Amino acid sequence: MTVLVGLAAGVAGALLALLLHGVQHLAYGYHEGSFLAGVEGAPPGRRVAVMAVAGVVAGVGWWALYRYGRPLVSIAAAVRSPDVRMPPLTTLCHALLQIVTVGLGSPLGREVAPREVASVLAGELTRRTGLSPRQCGVLTACAAGAGLAAVYDVPLGGAVFTLEVLLGSWALGAVLPAVATAVIATVVSWAVLPDEAVYRLPQLDIGTPLLVWSVLIGPVVGVCAYWFARLAADARERAPRGRLLLVAAPAAFLVGGLLAVPYPQLLGNGKAPAEVAFEAQPAIGLAAVLLALRVALVLLCLRAGARGGLLTPSLANGALLGVVAGGAWVLLWPGDSPAAYAVVGAGAFLAAAQRMPLTAVILILEFTAAPRDLVVPVLLAVAGAVTTRRLCER
Repeated sequence: MTVLVGLAAGVAGALLALLLHGVQHLAYGYHEGSFLAGVEGAPPGRRVAVMAVAGVVAGVGWWALYRYGRPLVSIAAAVRSPDVRMPPLTTLCHALLQIVTVGLGSPLGREVAPREVASVLAGELTRRTGLSPRQCGVLTACAAGAGLAAVYDVPLGGAVFTLEVLLGSWALGAVLPAVATAVIATVVSWAVLPDEAVYRLPQLDIGTPLLVWSVLIGPVVGVCAYWFARLAADARERAPRGRLLLVAAPAAFLVGGLLAVPYPQLLGNGKAPAEVAFEAQPAIGLAAVLLALRVALVLLCLRAGARGGLLTPSLANGALLGVVAGGAWVLLWPGDSPAAYAVVGAGAFLAAAQRMPLTAVILILEFTAAPRDLVVPVLLAVAGAVTTRRLCER
């Protein structure tokens, strides 16, 4: 069953990734290159029109899902109580809506969709076997981590996500299937997805200034991540589920389309601004503007009723915050590469916002193929950010 769950998660992740890329290429009229390049090459009017369509799809789609579908069951609930079944058709429609809207330009993350579909498949595969409820719950969690591993090519990150976030256990009976399913799913996804890091880093210079900055910036990132997570949770709770969705979602996405006329980097799940932070090394002013607008747009779309993950948006926020704070620090103490500050900020923000310090460290290193010298500053910043968020919660 572990092998079957890994295969199912890999196939699901690969197909959803292909659907995402297909929607992006069709919507913005490009055939090769990154999503950011495609959006920048599209006329401003097309950006607005595509986002307007995305708002209609989001509003009508989620209104119909809440109106006619069965109540959604979260992955965490299915892991805790394997007898609680995730409704297959409703969950699949929920995942497809996330993928399509992100492909059209939604600022929310796409990582929840493959996790949900993989977990549904695992539940259906294990439901009629002789496995114990505990084993079924473990495999449901492993499927979610494997789905994450498949779409982002992060086998170790997917396994650690399963153990740290979903199971909260490092017992051998959890570690072995978590690692096995994540590796199998990643290998399966290589049939259609590239085996490469999500982001490319320039040559990095890392020294004492970055280490000192990592200690100082951790608490600052922790406070920012706490408020971002709190505001996002509040926006989700207050989001409409009735007919107001039909108006709120199109209006929110239209605002995003208008903002994308001067700032095309805002569109998508956050990969574009993270690419800018890691690779283009933007000016402090541009990074600050993108950070403020990204946070506002994510909260606006959540409040309007759109659904999606916050993993990549959190990573993008941290990368942009790292560029802003790191750029100011370099003026005082030069010597390190701006991209190194972006990587450290991204890891710390992701860890604190999503409450997953170990997973965040692994993910940021796998996402960027960062050199080993960055491990220590990332760990220092993550420790400070996570500790500060816990103090804020108290």
